[in-house]
Amino acid sequence: MIGILTRTDNYDRCHFLPLVYGVRPVLSPRHHPRQLKFVFCSLTKPKQRALIALEMLRFDDILILNCTETMNSGKTYTYFSLPKLLLPRKYDYIMMADDDVFIRFEPLALSLKALPRVDLYYGFVIPCASMDPFVEYMSGMGFLLSWDLVEWIRSSEVPKENVVGPQDKLIEKWFKMGNKAMKKISNKPAMYDYPGTNERCSHELIPETVAVHRLKRLKDVVSQN
Repeated sequence: MIGILTRTDNYDRCHFLPLVYGVRPVLSPRHHPRQLKFVFCSLTKPKQRALIALEMLRFDDILILNCTETMNSGKTYTYFSLPKLLLPRKYDYIMMADDDVFIRFEPLALSLKALPRVDLYYGFVIPCASMDPFVEYMSGMGFLLSWDLVEWIRSSEVPKENVVGPQDKLIEKWFKMGNKAMKKISNKPAMYDYPGTNERCSHELIPETVAVHRLKRLKDVVSQN
């Protein structure tokens, strides 16, 4: 399952991304070839409630969490600690990604095929120059956890007591404190920033791309598809 963490104030992008990913077929809106969810915190404005309610009536690809819509106030923790009511089945992996990332599903699946399904922490390691997944942490652009790590986040006091701060750094802190995620994979160069947006983390587009980050303009997202 992949959760795209986004904001209701970015409604145009929220409506546009499912079309780009092809998870809202026109003729069969409730058929989902992949488990892809668009993840919001609590709705606070009447316009948000109206627009998102309409989306939810037609599609089953939105999760609304009980959290504050800010970068460093626990949205990542709330997402990974979703109750079983919202995640009734067991997945091999659960991923979260920013809404300015474009993920290519087939290359992602292929890259996971030979990897462990236990204790796995997969993404793009920061700093950009690092090729060692243990130095230092996985970028918030998008990272994936095996199901056992998600269950640990749900049940452990370690994440629950450390929810405020840069979310990507916090994930690394949790795992170090809990002695978890010993199988870490940084998928470079297949995950990267869009060319020209970040000299340290970007490079030219390549055929084996899994994810491209910093697609701030809608036309950039279209060009990746």
